[in-house]
Amino acid sequence: MAHAKTSYVCLPCRASYKQPYDRERWRLCPRCAGPLIHAGSAFAAPRRRDTAAWRTLSVLLNAGGFHKSCCGGPGYRPRTLREVRARLKYAERTGEPASRALVRYELP
Repeated sequence: MAHAKTSYVCLPCRASYKQPYDRERWRLCPRCAGPLIHAGSAFAAPRRRDTAAWRTLSVLLNAGGFHKSCCGGPGYRPRTLREVRARLKYAERTGEPASRALVRYELP
């Protein structure tokens, strides 16, 4: 039986690759030989030309990625830089960790 594959992302190349997960092994981008970021199994890459989506994605990946919870998938993720900025401002104002504020569906 084959192992499930998970997504790895190269932000400078704006590319994603599905590869078997191995915690001990570092993945390198086949295009630029830079390190790949583990994005998780519930990741869907935006189009390469969509620069705003890739900027938003870089913030989200650095905050934790798209890892599935028990059965509900990764949960909510902001889609625009405006939503990201609003959630980061909320986290700074309230003291909530940024990784938790970024996955809030709505801000209070």
